[in-house]
Amino acid sequence: MAKGDIENRIRTEIKRQGMAYRTEEAYVSWYKRYVRYHGREHPSKLGGNGVETFLNYLAGEQNVAVGTQNQAFSALIFLYREVLKIEITGVDAKRPKVKKKLPVVLSRDEVRRLLKNTRAGIPSLMLRLLYGCGLRVSEGLRMRVKDLDLENDCIWVRDGKGGKDRCVSMPENIKSELERQLYRARLQYEEDVENHGESKVYVAEALDRKSGGNFSRSWEWFWLFPMMRRGLDPRDGTEKRHHILEGAVSKWLKSAVAKAGIEKRVTAHVLRHSFATHLLQAGVDLRSIQELLGHENLKTTEIYTHVVKAMAGKVKSPLDDL
Repeated sequence: MAKGDIENRIRTEIKRQGMAYRTEEAYVSWYKRYVRYHGREHPSKLGGNGVETFLNYLAGEQNVAVGTQNQAFSALIFLYREVLKIEITGVDAKRPKVKKKLPVVLSRDEVRRLLKNTRAGIPSLMLRLLYGCGLRVSEGLRMRVKDLDLENDCIWVRDGKGGKDRCVSMPENIKSELERQLYRARLQYEEDVENHGESKVYVAEALDRKSGGNFSRSWEWFWLFPMMRRGLDPRDGTEKRHHILEGAVSKWLKSAVAKAGIEKRVTAHVLRHSFATHLLQAGVDLRSIQELLGHENLKTTEIYTHVVKAMAGKVKSPLDDL
């Protein structure tokens, strides 16, 4: 199999398995980096030793983060197992040290100031949605019309991390704004139909094929937060309406943090951490928070108990007794 064919096979297999486009781009990038590192040798000739050498290089010379090395390892295992049909075993690579870090969390007052200083309209709605529901930024941006259940005041998070679905309560104070956003999205949908004959969005190829192409053209599958302009889908080269990009959320957040005078490194994920921590402080049990966040393992959620203890100052400093 030629090296150019391998990239195509990686992309085809990822699409066939319904994996995310970001995963596709990452795995192809790691494949190219792996081949370049080994002097463009065909990966079938490198095997387990080639993988081990490359991972040791990443950990030792490049000093990459644990998550980065794990992603590289997953990409190479996918390459050999799913594309080249070669089983790789016994890879004894040096692993970077796992550093235990507590997440950055905003106080309730900081969240209030942040939201107060966010630009009105979609920026304000998006940040309140992320904090109010504990969503990952990708989950908020990829929300479809069908995911809003206004009758039952809940929001469905479809195909979250690990391919899992979950349901979260809709914050009462953004319900009317979500209805207005639904109306704005409807106007864009109808504009596409009027100007282009149809409104098309990305839907997983296998799922859309099963529906006869109806899902990608339907109102129910339209994005809740569509971009103003249509663009070419890099997966198939056709023009579609995409959802708002993460870069826009980062800009809104950066501006709001500066105006609010918050001296912390605040990302969209900090809002999710703050959501979980504030629920725990309010007495919500850990298992319920795990379900709301969509964590597979309770241990992942338990990190917020450490945050709450640190914020509460459980141990009194001897300095206060002087």
